Amino acid sequence: MQKMSELGFANTSYPYNMMITLYAKAGDFKQIEKLIEEMEGKGIPHDIYTLRNRLHAYVAAGDASGFEKTLKEVENKLRIVDWKTYSFASDLYLKIGETEKALNMLKKLEDKIHILKRSLAFEHILSLYARVGNKDELYRVWNQYKPLLKLKNSSYSCMITSLAKMDDIDGAEKIFHEWESSCTMYDFRVVNKLLCAYCQKGLFDKAELLVNKAVQGRTPYASTWNVLAIGYMLNKQMDKAVEMLKKAMLVGRKGWKPNSLILNSCLKYLETQGNAEDREEILNLHKNLELQL
Repeated sequence: MQKMSELGFANTSYPYNMMITLYAKAGDFKQIEKLIEEMEGKGIPHDIYTLRNRLHAYVAAGDASGFEKTLKEVENKLRIVDWKTYSFASDLYLKIGETEKALNMLKKLEDKIHILKRSLAFEHILSLYARVGNKDELYRVWNQYKPLLKLKNSSYSCMITSLAKMDDIDGAEKIFHEWESSCTMYDFRVVNKLLCAYCQKGLFDKAELLVNKAVQGRTPYASTWNVLAIGYMLNKQMDKAVEMLKKAMLVGRKGWKPNSLILNSCLKYLETQGNAEDREEILNLHKNLELQL
């Protein structure tokens, strides 16, 4: 920064914004404060990017005091505060256990949905309420804003994951069936979210029933079978894990490869069982996948 100053480049906020970003990534937050002091000493105004970069740095550092001070500055200087700022604020307060402050930021974030009608902001709110553990608020937001937005598959995925996080499997199933009955393109990534919830709860009968119904007339993603494989592995059902891993590898597309943990676990299991035939089959399938990369 000193060299830039000597060359006359450090007379606008741009180089400072770049350096703030670099120091934040490096975790050197003391240098960020020095840069801010230097900008103030030179009379260089803080633009929107300076303020945002500072907020991000405070979140990374877990510095609630610095964040709050800068947030007030943002709200005073800018007529419109973007929804991501309040999302960052909610995230920070949750990390440090300030639930009430997090909820206050969530309310401000909600106000942005009316203006922006952005599904991404909507999904952030759902995820944050799930982290708070407030199921009533989660459902309120879903039901209140769903009619205002053109929901994407990712919105349904987010709601399913959020409900599963709060052990509301029945609710997650209802959201899935709502999506399934209205979707114009069947997306196995949504299926995977409910599948993960089933596997985490050990509901493997439901998991296989879900997949067997979903694959009728459709080719699933390899990741769908892979979710089942990992679920069975964690549940010590290695024969089923091997079966699902094979299915995943048979439909794997270019660029996909199985999770190394499930692959190595299945290979080791087959070796201990003396099952050379299945082990060789998996190795050949894996070799074919590597050739596609």
